[in-house]
This record gives sequence, structure tokens and C-alpha cells, in this order.
Amino acid sequence: MRGFGFSTVALVLVGVWALTGFYVVDAAERGVVTRFGRFVAATEPGLRWHIPWPVEARQIINVETVEGVTDQTRMLTSDENLVDINIAVQYRRAEPVAFAFNVRDPEQTLKEVAESAIREIVGRSQLDFVLEQGRQEITARTKELIQRTLDAYKTGIEVTTVNLQGVSVPEQVQSSQRDAIKAREDRERLALEAQAYANDILPKAKGSAARQSEDAAAYKARIVADAEGEAQRFTQLLASYLRAPGVTRQRLYFETLEVVLGNTNKVLVDTKGTGNMIYLPLDKLTEGRTRTLTLDEQRQVPDTVQPRAETEAAPVEVVPEASRERGSR
Repeated sequence: MRGFGFSTVALVLVGVWALTGFYVVDAAERGVVTRFGRFVAATEPGLRWHIPWPVEARQIINVETVEGVTDQTRMLTSDENLVDINIAVQYRRAEPVAFAFNVRDPEQTLKEVAESAIREIVGRSQLDFVLEQGRQEITARTKELIQRTLDAYKTGIEVTTVNLQGVSVPEQVQSSQRDAIKAREDRERLALEAQAYANDILPKAKGSAARQSEDAAAYKARIVADAEGEAQRFTQLLASYLRAPGVTRQRLYFETLEVVLGNTNKVLVDTKGTGNMIYLPLDKLTEGRTRTLTLDEQRQVPDTVQPRAETEAAPVEVVPEASRERGSR
């Protein structure tokens, strides 16, 4: 009876020990079974059994529940401004085996990775971008960087959302920060004004330079053409002079007188042989005859003969021949 009693007790104890190996895995959970600390299997939802302790052990991991970590830190932006960032990262344990074995403390690792990622993203951005329109882009880039780093560590964590709960400038540097922002805005405004001035003055300067170049080219062409024409005329004149020097000289003299006297308002009257005063309507004779020599007419005048420009009408004195004779005596 004593032997029967010990056997029964032993069987009961073994049965109770075996019953402790049963466990239930919920729909949102996964089981991880280890044998003497070594991974054996991952179990799905339902009623499961494993060899009880101390041979095997189980770990139930929730793969659906979303949890979060927060971190607040102070950092520098790319334009060397201090900013306080309060970041919140929500995650879930997507891969239970990797979460259980690859990292000693997955939550702490996530927190450190999130701080490193937000420092890198904010450190590449300017303060205005961080405080205003860039917050959504910063959170997206930070989430991508956190997930990429966690995947490299094989943590088994999936980041669901990243939120910037607070972004502010430290109170100790707010006044200096405002001055720096104002100085930067003034610099940008002056740069825009200078660019607008340059856009206005440069086309005008280029147009003026092009116009002056065209005027210079036209002046050059005119001077060259005039010089060539003068040279050709002089060559023809020289040929005529060589053929008939006297005739050519007389013709040049007449042409010069015609040019010079054709632009003067003096009237010469020959009263030789008569003692009478001759009346002439000098104002009618000189009306419309006073003019300025043209360029061609000026060229025809020899250097020793200087034509007179437009002058005022001068009185004409007609002296009888007899008076001239008495005056000469």
C-alpha cells in the first residue's frame, strides 16, 4: 500500500507538472517557446502546450497593440539655432522572435534611435522650416530613418507614427533668436532689391551699349565712304588737271566763287561809265539767298578760301565813278 501510494502521488505530481505546460495564445498575441534558453518554436493563437519548466519556457508577445515612447531633447538646426523638440513614437512588435532575441532592450533601443534620427533631420533643416511649414516633412523623414535603423538592428519593431508634440525656441535665447531672424530677413530683402535693380539696369546698359556700337559702326561706314569718295573725286580732278591745267584751274576758281558768293548777302554793282545812282531792290535780291554751305559745297572750297556763314544783311553803297575819281585824287 505504501508503494501504491508513492506511485500514485508521483503520477499525480507528474500529471500536475504536465498540465502546467498548457497555455493559451490570444488572437493579438504570439508565443515564443525556448528550451533551456534556446529558441524552439513560435506558436500561433489557440490552446498550446510545451514541456513545462525547467525544460522549456514560453513568452507571450502582443503583436497588435500599439505602444509609444516619448523623448524631449535640445538640438541645433543647420543655421545654428537652438530648438527644443518633444517627439513621440508609436510602434508595435511586428516580429515576436526578433523582438525577443535580437535586442536586449527594444524599447530603450527605439528611444535612442528616435533621438538620433530627429537630431539628424533637424540638424539638416533651418529654424523657420522646423517651426512652421516643415513639421510634416520632418516627421515623415524621421519615421523613415527610424524604421530603416530598426530594420538594420533586426529589432522586430514596426514604427506606426511619429509626432512632434512640441517645437519651440529656448526662452533664454528667444530675444537673440528674433534679432537673428530679423537680420536674415533684412538680408534677403536687400538681396531681392539688389537683384531687381540689376534686372532693371542691366538691360538698359546692354541696350545703350548696343546702340552706341551701332552708331559707331554707322559713323565709321559713313566716314570711310566719304573718305573714299573724296579720294576718288580728287583722283578724277587730278586727272583732269594733268590733261588741262589752265582750264581746270579756271573752273575750280569759278566754282569756288559760285559757292562763296552764292551764300553771301552782299551785292556788287559795276557803275563804270555812268555817274547816275542805280537803285536796286537789294532786300528782294538777297531774300531767300542766304543759306548755310552744304557739306559738298564746303569740300569744293580750297583751303585758302573760307566761305562765310549766314550773316546779317549789310548796307550796299553805290558810289558814282566821278566821285571815286575825285576821291582817288
